[in-house]
Amino acid sequence: MNQALFKVQNLFKSFVVASANVPVLKDINLEINSGDFLVIFGPSGCGKSTLLHTILGLEAPNKGSVLFSGKNLYTSNNEDDRSDFRKEHIGMVYQQPNWIKSLTVVENVAFPLLLLGASKLESLKKAREVVDMVEMSEWSNYIPTELSSGQQQRVSLARALVSNPEVIIADEPTGNLDYESGQELMQLLSSLNKKTAKTIVMVTHDLEYIKYAKTAIKMFNGEVVGEYDESDKQALLTELKSKRGNGDLKTSEDKSGNTQHV
Repeated sequence: MNQALFKVQNLFKSFVVASANVPVLKDINLEINSGDFLVIFGPSGCGKSTLLHTILGLEAPNKGSVLFSGKNLYTSNNEDDRSDFRKEHIGMVYQQPNWIKSLTVVENVAFPLLLLGASKLESLKKAREVVDMVEMSEWSNYIPTELSSGQQQRVSLARALVSNPEVIIADEPTGNLDYESGQELMQLLSSLNKKTAKTIVMVTHDLEYIKYAKTAIKMFNGEVVGEYDESDKQALLTELKSKRGNGDLKTSEDKSGNTQHV
């Protein structure tokens, strides 16, 4: 039985906009197990990114807890501790990667290890290994901005992997990619999860990628309105395929039966 890496319990988060208090997350409860490939999906503005930032220790909740391996990330208000948590346990892949433009691909990938105190020789050796893993060795000495968007996301994944984190967090990683590059990145993530049991948590609004997940969570209006595992994911995919067949490419129903745009 897989162990829960993350436990999110009774999570509430709101933001003050002008003089109004706007609720964004409403009583979220979920577990992310070791070795899972979890896809969190839903329409823009439903709270996906806020949930991700709260899980990462970037946005303190108003109420509730986020546990990582049994430890509450928000027991104290020490942001340095949460920063250390991310450096030691999390690898990030963003929609738009940020590069140190004076460094090559392999040097950018090695940089997180240097921040963790590894030697330059050790960092570059490990960087070359993970660059090879994502099939980008041929471009090791290029500047990342010289590469295509799809190639850059492969390098971004290598950078996320270089410190051997327990969890890879991917925030809309295919958002700037064409269809083919997006599929290639998703296949790479899926292969990584299957071959190494690396835990992956991905946020997306693209329903196409649910097929790669082991589990999926549907969000709407700040709430979790659907949870799907391997046994019932196929039913979800069949339903979505049926909607596409009716020309309804970008809609699905929330649990109350209302149509939402996804």
